[in-house]
Amino acid sequence: MGAAAAPVAVVGAGPVGLTAALLLARWGVPSVVLERRPRRVEAGSRSICQQGDVLDIWAAAGAGAIAREGLAWTTARTYHRDRELFSWTFDDPGTLPPCVNISQARTERLLDERAAAEPLVEVRWGSEVTALDEDGDGVTVRCADGSSVRAPYVICCSGGRPELRESLGIGLPGESFEDRFLIVDLRADLPGRERERRFYFDPPWNPGRQVLIHPCPDSCYRIDWQVPPDFSLAAETGAALDRRIRQIIGSRPYEVVWASVYTFHSRVADRMRAGRVLLAGDCAHQYAPFGARGLNSGVPDAENAAWKVAFVLRGWAPPALLDSYDAERRAAALENLDVTTATMRFLAPQTEREHAARAGALERAAADPAAVGAVDSGRFAEPFWYTASPLTTPDPARPPTGRPPKGAVHPPAPGVIVPDAPLPGGRLRELLRDGFTLLLTPGVEDDLAAGITDVPLRALRVADLDPSGGLAAALGLRPGEVWVVRPDAHLAATLRAPTPDAVAAALRRALARP
Repeated sequence: MGAAAAPVAVVGAGPVGLTAALLLARWGVPSVVLERRPRRVEAGSRSICQQGDVLDIWAAAGAGAIAREGLAWTTARTYHRDRELFSWTFDDPGTLPPCVNISQARTERLLDERAAAEPLVEVRWGSEVTALDEDGDGVTVRCADGSSVRAPYVICCSGGRPELRESLGIGLPGESFEDRFLIVDLRADLPGRERERRFYFDPPWNPGRQVLIHPCPDSCYRIDWQVPPDFSLAAETGAALDRRIRQIIGSRPYEVVWASVYTFHSRVADRMRAGRVLLAGDCAHQYAPFGARGLNSGVPDAENAAWKVAFVLRGWAPPALLDSYDAERRAAALENLDVTTATMRFLAPQTEREHAARAGALERAAADPAAVGAVDSGRFAEPFWYTASPLTTPDPARPPTGRPPKGAVHPPAPGVIVPDAPLPGGRLRELLRDGFTLLLTPGVEDDLAAGITDVPLRALRVADLDPSGGLAAALGLRPGEVWVVRPDAHLAATLRAPTPDAVAAALRRALARP
């Protein structure tokens, strides 16, 4: 496909910005990425836990090395004081791992390498964006060095700095938590812990607070201690830090790779679109990290923005399609806010009632395994379901069920992402991101998409992908049914006894066409 002429401006060369640029390039749309820093600075682990559906997006962007290099941990253990309350283990999906741990620094380096190899992506370091001036035809992006870029659309991935968001008249309401977290990356050999995440409530060596330990590649471990609001990293040097570490790893030798202190926030922007500017990642939402919903939400922001901007620029959809970006991704942001705020209130109670509720939940769980469901150490990141999106065609036979139980997935329904599944020589989702896809069951006519030639669309027979019938059973496809799949692998519609007119109507709705 030929490239669109005018480059889209992407503000910020973090993982979200680079993902947006690479996915725009996948649709033949050039971009210029404007980054205020003069060069990449690789500092600490930061966001480490990358969910499998995000690894899938990066694979589509050509950065499958992130999944290959990451450490796929398998078991999560939760303790109260010195007693294990419960544990759970990931099932092997037979495709990409459910999650991997890998430092954000390494993730960024792999995305940098991919961007450098992509002719449609230009990264300009040392280009601090100071203003976004929109008119009827586009946006003039002005930089501190006096340069400017003219772009039809801007995807703003500028991180936690508020200036650009505030210049658009967009607030970031929410709250910040007083307790702080000391984060240390260390290298050590810890036999038996190489693939285990451990969470401690009120351990004897951090009384009244929590500790989280994550394994990472190259014999590294990320340790998070909840610490008081007045904690000072400068004072926690030498013997004091060594004592903290020794309480966890014993007398084994270790090397501190990086240390920092964070305060966490729970905030979501008033809106995620201002005219021709779409906000993505931390400039649109900020969460506590328990559940890994920060970067794991920012990358789907980038994918949602990229395919919609590309479809508008290539003439496959009207500009009205971009209205759905705010509708879908802000709903996802609010869902993540709800989940992570509940976790933080359990980890760092703000009132006497919350303190009492947490203490009671932990004591009941220690005495009764059936009571562990009330212990909140974080609900792991999951794809958002666009069941209420204006792009989704409802199906009464497949109604939305709301938030599924912890650890479960939403059953197939319009708006839900199509489950990945292994295929001979690959994975199902590898086939679902080249445009719209019709998944056809036996008995459905081949010509349902005949005449629809103005948008990328292909039809795949499930029986051809897997003659054994296992794929149809795994997906929950029903005979005589057609699934209309969006370019981000979410279901736009599930149609029973479909006609060409019904397929065309679902596609029009998914493209925001009148």
